[in-house]
Amino acid sequence: MKFKISLVALLFYATTSLSAQDIKGSKFGKGLLNIVGQDSSWTMKVGLRIELLGMSTWEEGQSNQTSFLVRRSRLKFDGYAYSPKLEYKIELGLSNRDQSGASEFTSNAPRYILDAQLKWNFYKNFEIWFGQGKLPGNRERVISSGNLQQVDRSLLNSLFTIDRDFGFQLRHHFNVSDQFVIKEIFSLSQGEGRNVTTGNLGGHQYTSRLELLPLGNFDSEGDYSGADLKREQTPKLAFGVSYDHNNNAVKTRSNQGSYMLTDTGYYETNINTLFIDAMFKYNGFSLMAEYADRSAKDPFAKNSDGSLTGDEVQVGKGINLQTGYLFKNNLEISGRYTHTELDKTITGKEPESQYTLGVSKYIVGHKLKVQTDISHLEVINGNNELMYRLQFELHF
Repeated sequence: MKFKISLVALLFYATTSLSAQDIKGSKFGKGLLNIVGQDSSWTMKVGLRIELLGMSTWEEGQSNQTSFLVRRSRLKFDGYAYSPKLEYKIELGLSNRDQSGASEFTSNAPRYILDAQLKWNFYKNFEIWFGQGKLPGNRERVISSGNLQQVDRSLLNSLFTIDRDFGFQLRHHFNVSDQFVIKEIFSLSQGEGRNVTTGNLGGHQYTSRLELLPLGNFDSEGDYSGADLKREQTPKLAFGVSYDHNNNAVKTRSNQGSYMLTDTGYYETNINTLFIDAMFKYNGFSLMAEYADRSAKDPFAKNSDGSLTGDEVQVGKGINLQTGYLFKNNLEISGRYTHTELDKTITGKEPESQYTLGVSKYIVGHKLKVQTDISHLEVINGNNELMYRLQFELHF
């Protein structure tokens, strides 16, 4: 309740104190409010987005299940403070799903905060990011949920992503030639995911990423946006490799999943995750590919007497291939194939394959769009599933 009152107070202050500021007009999708301080020493862009989802699933041997929900509802603030070299980003999740996961580790409070970061360009092409935000893991996860090519991310992402955490990131980029760009990222984080308030359990998480763009930068950072909405005039290609080491991790999926509890506390083991990905775009055509592999020093959580607790690290691998073509009327047809294979001897889970066909209508790019897709999930020695989704997105 206090959070909601504070949020209303913040918005009230921002809209009633504008006599001391300059408001710059903007086109739809460029921010709800764009505020500039009188001396230009700070800026703030306020954004709001909602995703409304309808979904129906049919599983073999089960009755049809239908649901409607506010998939995402988020409030975003970004800009710079004191100097354009010191940027900030704040993103708050307002939907039930965004706030879910309250536990003793988050002081039994809803997890409102998604991102809260400072970004300092302290020297030439070097930047340091500090705070809570997405780690430099798989490309599909780093792409904003508002910029996805299909209704939602793939099964590979749901099983293997390392998502958000609190820590710092050191980022750098340089040119090998007029076109060839190389980007490097190193991250040190807490290792238990977002909004943890009880202090760090286990060790810390170390993530490094290398990106190669041999044909130059994408238009408007299109290597981290679904669909070729900019219709790249020349072929653009990006390769990325990420390696994540979570030292003495206490969760089943590195910094995600559930805590591994034992009769003496928390089970700790080293978890390593490898991501390899690529993005290609040209003249409305796009192709994204990802591979993920997770391993653990000892995946089985054990009690003091050596008995298994029933928790185990979700060791395995997966591949995701996704492609689409954007027609001149901004209607796009897309397809996706995902295969995930957790180690059955450890997890007891069967391999899964999912085939998805999607159709998107971009009215104002990703800021106003309607997306629908149908997916067929195949489970070896299990029940297959058919899923249909329809989603509307509005982003100020």
